[in-house]
Amino acid sequence: MKISQKDNYILISSTENSFAEFIKAFKAEKLNVAKNHTILELSENLNTTLNDLSLFLDIATNYSANGMSFVVVCNEIDIDEIPDEINVVPTLQEAEDVLEMEVIERDLGF
Repeated sequence: MKISQKDNYILISSTENSFAEFIKAFKAEKLNVAKNHTILELSENLNTTLNDLSLFLDIATNYSANGMSFVVVCNEIDIDEIPDEINVVPTLQEAEDVLEMEVIERDLGF
């Protein structure tokens, strides 16, 4: 797992070979969640499933409750099947766009 500090968010990129390895590393990292906007970029090597993404539901809810954004980049899943509480997009650019839109929405009181 690679963690990079960007201008207005933290980028977490998977480098593991399976989702099980990644989630173990992610949990072991004990990131200071919900204090920074975060984009989680999942590699195609992980073969991520809808059930795998559901593991991030509580994390996404926690971020939202703290006024922060949590976006997952994964192009292997049909986005229409994903719960609305988790932001999943197919590209990093779209993830950055979602972060910007959510900041604007919060500033406007939505």
